[in-house]
Amino acid sequence: MNVEQARFNMIEQQIRPWNVLDPNVLELLSLVRREEFVPPTHRALAFADVQIPLGEGQFMLAPRLEARMLQEAQVQRHERVLEVGAGSGFVAALLAHRARSVVSAERRPALARMAAVNLERAGISNVSVREADASTGPFNDAPFDVVVLSGSVASVPQVLLDQVAPGGRLIAIVGHEPVMRCMIMQRLEDGSFSSLSPFDTVAPRLEHFAEASAFSF
Repeated sequence: MNVEQARFNMIEQQIRPWNVLDPNVLELLSLVRREEFVPPTHRALAFADVQIPLGEGQFMLAPRLEARMLQEAQVQRHERVLEVGAGSGFVAALLAHRARSVVSAERRPALARMAAVNLERAGISNVSVREADASTGPFNDAPFDVVVLSGSVASVPQVLLDQVAPGGRLIAIVGHEPVMRCMIMQRLEDGSFSSLSPFDTVAPRLEHFAEASAFSF
């Protein structure tokens, strides 16, 4: 496989047509080597428009969804980010190139180790991978400027909204199959939230978050 041609095709044929047009995001997808975050047994699928198995019933998101969420997050260099669902570490790697620092939470020990190893091998030093269940309570590092959920939830978890700094935002895939929504929740100065839903999609569930809705849209 011609890796660089496959990467180019992924960007031009999958990601750009999905309204990912920010040149900084597209450049970053050329820079961060996605194939190095894919399990060796599935490396041939690194640039395919599929969810890639990571083991223990968990998956990498499809490249176009990772890219679109990164674009919608609009992470700035001075910002601190919480990612929920480290997976292989690839989304954390993308966020790390945009942010001041990233805390990436992963409740499954094997995946937390995988993410940490992949990030270290990639030379990324501003990500802290935490073996932790983000549904159980706030992190000591809170509040965060940006909270990104690398998976779907039935409703926006209050425990994560509580960790968004004033002026910050949370990005999540919310709802139930067959159609879910990407929700961007921005915390206003008075503590309330505004919401925006830029696109519909489907994503695997994050574990341990309630299925009953505590926040409606």
